[in-house]
This record gives sequence, C-alpha cells and structure tokens, in this order.
Amino acid sequence: MKKISILFLLSIVILSFTSCEAPWKQLFNGENLDGWDIYVGPKEEGGEPIGLNKDPLNLFSVVELEGEKVIRISGEINASLATKEEFENYHLTVDLKWGDEVFSRRNSGLLYHSYGDFGVGLGVWMSSHELQLMTGNMGDSYRMGKSYCEIPMKQNNEGKYVYTKDATQTPSIPDTDTRIVAKDGDYENAIGEWNTVELYCVGTTSVHVVNGNVNMINYNSGKFLGQGNTEPLSKGKIQFQSEGGELFLRNIKIKPIKEIPKELLQ
Repeated sequence: MKKISILFLLSIVILSFTSCEAPWKQLFNGENLDGWDIYVGPKEEGGEPIGLNKDPLNLFSVVELEGEKVIRISGEINASLATKEEFENYHLTVDLKWGDEVFSRRNSGLLYHSYGDFGVGLGVWMSSHELQLMTGNMGDSYRMGKSYCEIPMKQNNEGKYVYTKDATQTPSIPDTDTRIVAKDGDYENAIGEWNTVELYCVGTTSVHVVNGNVNMINYNSGKFLGQGNTEPLSKGKIQFQSEGGELFLRNIKIKPIKEIPKELLQ
C-alpha cells in the first residue's frame, strides 16, 4: 500500500508540473482577421501607400483550403498583416505553403520584434527582424528598416554572408552588405507542400527553425540608431508580408517561454 501511495503522489506531482506549462495562444481564430492590422503599400512604384486597414485588392483574406479555414495572402502588391499585440519571450509556430499565383516571385517574410511606424522598412513594413520565407531562402535573416543584431557568419566565394555556427559574431546592419545573412541549410519542402516554421525568441536571442531544423541564430537584437549606436530590442509585433506570390497560412500559434531549449543553441 505504501508503494502504491508513493507512486500516486509522484504522479500527482508530475501532473502538476506538466500542467504549469503555458498554453498555446492561437493568433488566427480560424474565422476572420480579428486581432490583426493591415497596411497596404502603393499600387505602383513611387505611388502613395493605400494605408492602414484599407485592403481594396483583398490581399489578405480567410478562405477554405483542403477542408479548413486558412489565411490567404495574394502577394499582388507589397503589404503587411500585423498583430495588434506585441510579444516577448515566446515560441511561435506557423504552417505555410505556396499557391499557384505568382506576380513577381514567391516571396514573403515573417517579421518579428516589429516596432515604430509602417513604411520605415522598404516603404511598407515596420522596422523588424525578418525570418525570410521566400522560396529557396527560407530561414535567412534580414534587417528590415532600423533593426540590428549579431550573427556568426562567414563570407563565401560569391560574396554572400552565410550563417556559420562556430564563426565570430558579426554585426548585421541595415543598408550594408551584412543586412542579409543566408541560412546554413535548405530544409524547405517542395512548392505546394506545407512547411512548418518556428521562431524562438528570449531576450535578445532568436532562433529560426524550418521543418524541425535550426538554420539561423541571431544574437544581441537591437534597434539601430545610427553611427554605431543601438539599444536592445526584445519584443514587438509580428508581421507577415504580401510580396509577390500567393501564400497560405494556418496554425499560427504562440506561447511564452523562459528560455530557448539548449539543444537548439548547440
């Protein structure tokens, strides 16, 4: 009886610990775009932006695909779908796949730690870090607007900067050659198949994960103030880009975490 009682108590303790794990929060409610803002850029180069929460081209919509409701991003012109809420210290996951329509190329991005005004980044987006979703480059790191971080990187024979795990951490600075740092591995599925992209952010460190594989780590996230000055950047809104190709999103969810799993940083 004593052994049974001890086992029972142990099971209660284990259950209490597991139940303390923070639950997932769905960022897409499966019905509409409540909780999101839309900012639409100009229809043509040099034109005036259409602006905030005006979407005459229906760039962002909820459609039924394969028997479930998903977000469709048309990609026709450049625009942002941005959370109204800011997030800090989290694990984010989203499923995505490319559609058939292509206006320029299959390009989009998951922009995180987004801050400030729309339009600072390439005339459309908020300043942020970009987890690149463009096909062939999924997982790259890009400095959108006035963001800054440090990435272990090396320059390859083509002059491209590539994330290299054991290399020296080097500043990734807007409007310089280091603003784009390529992933160290291609884990994207074929066009038309679903991909799962995960983002882990704690403090000023972030990890990009594509289909279960780490292919980028950013350190010392900051706002770039110019003349070598930065200040820490550890939170912000989340944006998805309309940028040239039809894209579908589902299962967008987030939960708070206290630390990035050690195995992702090794």
